[in-house]
Amino acid sequence: MKIAVMGSGGIGGYFGGRLAAAGADIAFIARGDHGAAMAADGIRIISPLGDAHISPVRVTADPAEIGPVDVVMFAVKLYDCESAAELCRTFLKADTAVISFLNGIDSEAIIARLLGAEHSVGGIAYIPADIREPGVISHNAPFASLAFGEMDGRASPRLDAFLQVCQGAGIDTSIRDNIAVALWDKFVMLASLAAVTSLTRQPARAIHDDDDIRQLCRDAVEEGVAVARAKNIGLAPDTVDKVMATIAQFPPTAQSSMLTDLERGKPLELEWFSGTIARLGAELGVPTPIHRTTYAALKPYAKGAVE
Repeated sequence: MKIAVMGSGGIGGYFGGRLAAAGADIAFIARGDHGAAMAADGIRIISPLGDAHISPVRVTADPAEIGPVDVVMFAVKLYDCESAAELCRTFLKADTAVISFLNGIDSEAIIARLLGAEHSVGGIAYIPADIREPGVISHNAPFASLAFGEMDGRASPRLDAFLQVCQGAGIDTSIRDNIAVALWDKFVMLASLAAVTSLTRQPARAIHDDDDIRQLCRDAVEEGVAVARAKNIGLAPDTVDKVMATIAQFPPTAQSSMLTDLERGKPLELEWFSGTIARLGAELGVPTPIHRTTYAALKPYAKGAVE
C-alpha cells in the first residue's frame, strides 16, 4: 500500500512517522523549515508511548513528485483545506481514499466537492501533538488513535487494508460504520475545549479546578450538541456527560491546538470551530451564546498576531 501524508504537523507527522518506522511505503508533504529538517535528518517523535527517530524519510513540497497513491492521510489546518485538496489531484487513481483527519466537520464535503465523493473518507485522530521544532513532533499525552469510515457507512476493502497497515504499525485504529456521528462527537468536544481554553488563555487545569469555567465548558458542549441534534445527527443522549468526562481525564497541562496557535501568533481555526457552531445555530434557530461570544472575542486574532 502506497500512502501520502498531506500535512506533516502533529497529526500527520506522528502517525505518518509511526507508519514509516514500521516500514510502510509512505511519503510526506512538508514545506519550509520543517520540510527541510525532515529532508536532512528524518523525523523525530518525542512521545510518552516511546520516542522514535525515522531517517531517512521521503519528503517533498511537491505532490507531483509522488504520483498516484492508495491512501492520502489529509491532515492540514482547516484554513488550508481547499488549497491542499486541490494539490491532492496528483495522488488520485480510481480507488484512492483521501481520509480527512482535520478537526472540523466541513472537510469531507470540501474534498468530495473538489476531488469527487468517491475519494472522500471521514477520519478522526485522537492525539494532542504539535511540531516542537522543525523535524520534531511532540506528542503530549499517553494516547493516540485513529478512526475512519466511508461517508455512506458501506463496507470498504480499501479501508480494511489501511486498517491492517496501521495496526501492523502498532497504532490503535478502528473503522466506524457511522463516521458522521463520530465526527460530531469529536467536533463538539474540540470546539468547546478550544473556545474555553482560548478565551481563558488557560489549559485544561482551569476546567478541572474552577467550577465557573467548568460550567462554561459544559454550556459550550450543550450548544454544540443541540446544533448537532437540530441537524439530525444521532448523538447519544448522554453525549454531554461523556464529553465532560473525557475532558476531565485530560492532563492538567493539556490545551487545545487553537490556544497553542493563539499563543504563537499563528492563524486560528476559529471560523471552523465556534464560527461553525454559531453559524449553524443561527440557521437552525438554536441559541449558541458561548460560541457566538467566542467567535466575536477571538475574531481579531483569527489571521494571526495582531500588529
